[in-house]
Amino acid sequence: MTTDISADTKIFERRESQVRSYCRAFDAVFTRATGSTLYDTDGHAYTDFLSGCSSLNYGHNDPDMKAALIDHITEDGIAHALDMYTSPKAAFLETFERLILAPRGMDHKVMMTGPTGANAVESAIKLARKVTGRTNVISFTNGFHGMTLGALSLTGNSGKRGGAGVTLGDVTHLPFEGSLGDGVDTLAMIETMLGNDSSGIDAPAAIILELVQGEGGLNAASRTWVEGIARLAKQHGAMLIVDDIQAGIGRTGDFFSFDDMDIQPDMITLAKSLSGFGLPFALTLIRPELDIWKPAEHNGTFRGNTHAFVTAKTALEKFWADDAFKTQVAEKAKVLTQRLTRIADLIPGARLKGRGMMQGVDVGNGDLAAAICAEAFTRGLIIETSGAEDEVVKVLAPLTTPMDQFSEGLDTLEASARACLNAHVKIAAE
Repeated sequence: MTTDISADTKIFERRESQVRSYCRAFDAVFTRATGSTLYDTDGHAYTDFLSGCSSLNYGHNDPDMKAALIDHITEDGIAHALDMYTSPKAAFLETFERLILAPRGMDHKVMMTGPTGANAVESAIKLARKVTGRTNVISFTNGFHGMTLGALSLTGNSGKRGGAGVTLGDVTHLPFEGSLGDGVDTLAMIETMLGNDSSGIDAPAAIILELVQGEGGLNAASRTWVEGIARLAKQHGAMLIVDDIQAGIGRTGDFFSFDDMDIQPDMITLAKSLSGFGLPFALTLIRPELDIWKPAEHNGTFRGNTHAFVTAKTALEKFWADDAFKTQVAEKAKVLTQRLTRIADLIPGARLKGRGMMQGVDVGNGDLAAAICAEAFTRGLIIETSGAEDEVVKVLAPLTTPMDQFSEGLDTLEASARACLNAHVKIAAE
């Protein structure tokens, strides 16, 4: 028995909560996807520059991951096992150790958390408080770390924080690099505040940061600033937590966003593209001496997705066994920088933000950014905004996007920006 696929959105309007968001920008019913292309019920093709918010760094339905998963299911492979030992988990851990941890000299333990990035963040801040006996956690302006209450307390956006319904405490929000203007050295400011017993900042259990702030507007921290924050964390006995949920797994150039920096995070949170296939999967990497959990002290029915173990192992072997994929990503990143710079030059006051394949254009206001994205959708490109006021047009194309399709997508984005600017000029003239 089959069910007809309808383009009618009334069922969503009738039964789905008002909390839905992305569908409001992309008013189509999608039916299938492959590579960097989505198709709707009418057969229209769309180039995907959103990638499930960086959950699909390797594109949709990678054939090798799909084949491995189908084989696993067909052979009655384990579908769910709580945190029991399974052969798919062993295979993933061995591959992750061999291709990711060992080459970087990392001896971190792998903690399987609940399936979301927010749960990984929750586990990290809980463990930091347990290890240090402190409660305060330092996060940064424009940071985003998740929507559960602990993670939300770290998040800066007032709109998201407003949904909590309770006080969000035990967190000090300090200025991210560049957040107070180009002339303000926020690292020096933070160093002074942490070193002043009368600053009002309680001794921190942890400092958590994204090296490129995904939802906060693609603010990219410099190597000097990041290494300075790491030094301050160590100096003040705080755990350094790198949230690599969106910026990691190739998005900013290498597997980790900090791979070219001289830092040793105490904990690293990963999710989104970890499974490689869009399957829910999150983990927290922990330095061995910090792994003081009691059994089941951080628990969850879906800690470790067996199907995701299968696809994640395949993704690691396919894309991280040598430097070929990393080199291809770097080539696309150069093209992205060039093309986005050209778009920014069209718009008075606009500027390029981000790094690697996590870049965008700050056009100055949310209305213009939304208009550009809406125009792009009419032309067959799916792209979204970012930033405190949704003022950044943000490119998160799959890292595997063929160069021809990538260039065509950027052509569409530029044409959309020009069309919106022309319309704006015409309205202003009237």
